[in-house]
Amino acid sequence: MEIIADLHVADIEAAKDFYAGYLGLSNEEFNLGWVARFTSPDTGANVQLVTRDAAASEDPVLSIKVEDVDAAYEDAQRRGYEIVHPLGTEPWGVRRFFVRAPDGNVLNIVQHH
Repeated sequence: MEIIADLHVADIEAAKDFYAGYLGLSNEEFNLGWVARFTSPDTGANVQLVTRDAAASEDPVLSIKVEDVDAAYEDAQRRGYEIVHPLGTEPWGVRRFFVRAPDGNVLNIVQHH
């Protein structure tokens, strides 16, 4: 499992200098225009900058990469957690769903292929 912070920003390109330049998260792993991940080449620390999720009605605060998203989805349902965005495969290739934690935070549970 890998946990990645999802930070809301108004403009990814405007925020890039701070996160990539000043903080040294200079490796841009991907940039879809509305979400981009920046990683430190030295430590592997990373952050995702998100302007607005392209497919969901709410924005997550964390992305949790799992090996079996279907099992995670079934477990969340069994526990009675609110599913904010349904399980599905997105056009950019990830399979994911959003779940609301009991404290109100929305998490993106995602499996990369």
